[in-house]
Amino acid sequence: MHAHISLMSDPSDITIVGGGLTGPTLALALANAGLTTTIIDGLPRDTLADAAFNGRSYALALAAQRLLQAIRIWDAVEDHAQPILDIRVSDGHAGAGPSPLALHFDHAEIEEGPMGYMVEDRYLRRALLDAVDAIPDIQVMNGVSVVGQTVSQRAQVYLDDGSMLDTQLIVGADGRQSGTAQRASIRRNGWEYGQTALVCAIEHDLPHNGTAHQFFMPEGPLAILPLSGNRCSIVWTETDENAVAINALNDASYLEVLHPRFGDFLGEIALAGRRFTYPLGITIAERLVEDRIALVGDAAHGVHPIAGQGLNAGYRDIAALAEVIVDAHRRGEDFGSLLVLERYQQWRRFDVQTLALATDTFNHLFSNDNPILRMGRDIGLGIVNAIPGLRRGFIREAAGLTGDLPRLMQGRPL
Repeated sequence: MHAHISLMSDPSDITIVGGGLTGPTLALALANAGLTTTIIDGLPRDTLADAAFNGRSYALALAAQRLLQAIRIWDAVEDHAQPILDIRVSDGHAGAGPSPLALHFDHAEIEEGPMGYMVEDRYLRRALLDAVDAIPDIQVMNGVSVVGQTVSQRAQVYLDDGSMLDTQLIVGADGRQSGTAQRASIRRNGWEYGQTALVCAIEHDLPHNGTAHQFFMPEGPLAILPLSGNRCSIVWTETDENAVAINALNDASYLEVLHPRFGDFLGEIALAGRRFTYPLGITIAERLVEDRIALVGDAAHGVHPIAGQGLNAGYRDIAALAEVIVDAHRRGEDFGSLLVLERYQQWRRFDVQTLALATDTFNHLFSNDNPILRMGRDIGLGIVNAIPGLRRGFIREAAGLTGDLPRLMQGRPL
């Protein structure tokens, strides 16, 4: 059946399908512990390395920043990263600005420093690509796609250029539509919200002082996240219908719709870079592992970006999986076996389900204009605000410092 297939020389210990942000991060973590990886990415490298400001940014929790430090790429990103010093959460109404009953999280309430950092996609991606290029233990195959996978004593990955990779473990880092999961017959559960996130970057006159804002509007949340300089990243949730209409507008009209929601607290605003839309939904793999197969990032769990937790959850996967693999390898165990991979699944499953549930509940609670719910929210926000211990717990949670943290997320090497 596969007679025409050429076997690649030098099989890697681990083959990672998907070269977004999670794939290369995992490869770097494993390389530091002496394991070899091959990353397969359908996109050409030039596309990935394009430095044009593309309007996409990530809120990296403090724990995720420590992971980047542990794999030695934080230095390359730090100059472009904006610390998140304050988070303000409030009910919002178009034209009304933040409600006075805002929930306020100040980084000074935890000893660890900022709660996190805003990093633009272009800087993080470039730092990862450069780091991966410099390590001989990591091979990257760009512009090829996986067309099949089989599992026996080891695992085999078949590519559309007719080649085959033999490996001990396949990691699916291939996003919400994960082909790796589909080929392993791992089903997914999920639902759409009927909402779309409008995403862009904004330039503004007044300094943001490192404050992130989350306004809960009747149509859905509006997040305003500080970038370096006088710029912010916007994640603006609207119904699918509104989003299509708003996105079809030219830049000036788009800003006219955004302005009353955004308010005047940062002075005049203008667009900086391209605009994006992302349909919102949740999709969770029923299992994170199969014999010789593990899923990470969006392939394991795509969640509502309400708290910017998507990449952070993916990085928690990576830190946990890398630790499980490396520890097993050092003990002489077969790290691709289900027995070993189950440890990763146990570690992550509860966290993943809790996160999905929390973001979902949050979204249902906050994306509506029911006056009773609105009053309940304001009282709830007021209560959390008034109790320092509770607020500190929320801040530590937002910073990713709670739960059973993998070593890399504590900034410790594997």
